[in-house]
Formats: sequence, C-alpha cells, structure tokens
Amino acid sequence: MPRRKRPTAASYAWLAEAGWVFAMHSAQIWANPAKAGTRLATLAAEKQRAFGEGAVKAGLAAMRGASPQAISEAALKPVRRRVRANAKKIRQG
Repeated sequence: MPRRKRPTAASYAWLAEAGWVFAMHSAQIWANPAKAGTRLATLAAEKQRAFGEGAVKAGLAAMRGASPQAISEAALKPVRRRVRANAKKIRQG
C-alpha cells in the first residue's frame, strides 16, 4: 500500500484565504445593504458553479481509478481557483 501524503501548511493556507475572502465580502455587503440581495445571489451562484465543477472533476478522477487524495484534490481545485481569484479582486480594489 503506498504511503499517504501528509498535508502541508500550504494545503491549509487556502482555508485561511477563504476565511479572509468571506470576511471581506461580508464587510462589503454590510457597507452597502441596498445591493446585498444581488451580491449574495451572485456569490451563491459562484459557489454552486465551483462545487458543481469540482464534483464532476472528482467523479472523473474516481472513474479513472485515481487515489483518494487525487480525487479530493480534483474536487477542490475549482474552489481554490475561485478563492484565489476573489482574493486577488478584493486586494486590487
């Protein structure tokens, strides 16, 4: 049985970044409540797309016989990409 890869700090860094992005989005919504409904709908749709894409990629990886770690990485890749893109957008203003 192959050895399981241990998660690194970088594996968890995106979780902190996701928390920061969530906090910043929350602050933006709080600062402009008139646009909150539209903004929340946009954010929800974005997450649905990312998780749907991840589910498809995980399914494909599983059907190819990938390892459990590779399957979970395939599932999370679209989510991580959105978190990075949102963080970049927030930092740029």
